[in-house]
Amino acid sequence: MWGTSWFGGSGGAQKRKDAPKKAILDLRQQLDMLQKREKHLENQMAEQEKIAKMNVSTNKTMARTALKRKKAHEHSLEQTSAQISMLENQIYSIESANINQETLLAMKNASKAMKDIHGNLTIDKVDDIMEGLGEQRALAEEIGNAIANGPATGDPVDETELEDEMSRLEQENLDEKMIGTGTSAVPALPSGPHGELTGRTPAKAIQEEDDEEEELRKLQAEMAM
Repeated sequence: MWGTSWFGGSGGAQKRKDAPKKAILDLRQQLDMLQKREKHLENQMAEQEKIAKMNVSTNKTMARTALKRKKAHEHSLEQTSAQISMLENQIYSIESANINQETLLAMKNASKAMKDIHGNLTIDKVDDIMEGLGEQRALAEEIGNAIANGPATGDPVDETELEDEMSRLEQENLDEKMIGTGTSAVPALPSGPHGELTGRTPAKAIQEEDDEEEELRKLQAEMAM
């Protein structure tokens, strides 16, 4: 028991923590009792004044006695009011001191928590970390640019084949339009190295066919002769 009280311990710390609360509780109980007494004295004074008024003309002795009692109650009321004021001031002082103590304790715990969070972290270490992050971001950006601007995949496209394919598609579109209008399709003509049509144009081909037919008719007429 002696060792516990000497070194404090958890029990002593808890008692010190609860001491302000107990003091405030005791003061409030006493304050409540004094306030009730104050109310009672005020009622007694009012009653004695009423008795004095009733007997001031008929029984002066009783009226005088009532006024003396009223004065005694008034003196007690003054003392009670002073005690109430003193208790209220003490309660306020203890509450303020207790709040200050709790606030300082909370700030102390917050400071310890911040130290635990930061640990061995220093400004130099933060600068190193931020510099490392900057380097990694720069590296990631370079890698992304290298991937985006890398060499194209697949074999190179033959431009001549593309031109031939374009010519074929144009001929198919032309045939479809002529079929829709009831005109015979024009056979596809070979294209040159740059997609230019070679040989006869449709109008020229028709003219040549007419000339050949005319020559055949002339030959037939000569043979008949």
